Amino acid sequence: MSKISAADVKKLRDLTGAGMMDCKKALAEANGDIEKAIEELRKKGQKLSAKRADRDANEGVVIAITNDDNTSGVVVRLSCETDFVAKNEDFINLGKTFANIALENKPADLAALLALPFENITVGEKVIEQVGVIGEKVEISAYNLVEAAMVTPYIHAGYKAGVIVGFNKASEGFEAAGKDVAMQVAAMAPIAVNEEGVDSSVIEKEIEIGKEQARAEGKPEAMLERIAEGKLKKFFKERTLLNQVFVKDSKQTIATYLQSVEKELTVTDFKHVTLG
Repeated sequence: MSKISAADVKKLRDLTGAGMMDCKKALAEANGDIEKAIEELRKKGQKLSAKRADRDANEGVVIAITNDDNTSGVVVRLSCETDFVAKNEDFINLGKTFANIALENKPADLAALLALPFENITVGEKVIEQVGVIGEKVEISAYNLVEAAMVTPYIHAGYKAGVIVGFNKASEGFEAAGKDVAMQVAAMAPIAVNEEGVDSSVIEKEIEIGKEQARAEGKPEAMLERIAEGKLKKFFKERTLLNQVFVKDSKQTIATYLQSVEKELTVTDFKHVTLG
């Protein structure tokens, strides 16, 4: 068996982030071969990943970034089990690296992101490797892309949530408004840009709830539909972004606030990702 030097252990640790004893053991199993030792650590990660597949990974970091001209943005959630890991600088930087890979390649979905190259392996394999390195469940659990004339990102304190918002027009003068709207999304969690973006199944459910509420209040059957429609309008006002009251000025909706910045300025799309 080859003698395992402290320098090789350090090199493997620097390359993988694995613990010193794990690196020493992997090198011993690989007979001192660095590449084979990395493979051993990856295998360990795969085994650990399978064992921890049923564990909850509700902590982590959410990264929201845009490209240099602010026409594309991504939001990526890298999940783990504990807040201790989530606050680790290396873990945060790994989340940022994955987000940058996503932004550069613009994969169609999460599966496509996991299949992208990461050094000499894939993003998905790197995630599995980190399970072995960190010792708890790790996964990229969300990925979204928005492309628009202007995209604004926002990361809530401590990387607990991330938002990207697309607008139909671009100007340096719109940047403050973009941030305001992104923060509105983080604070008020709308489900769609406007009424047209709300899924029909959600609308049907809200109408049925409205009818049941009115019925429970003793309202006549002939009035239930009209009452439910009124409740649906209130639902749209509370849960769709453009119709929401602007949190920084209750006299305006988000739609009228944007119109005060530029007459035709509006939101085309947004994505909001939180931990959990």
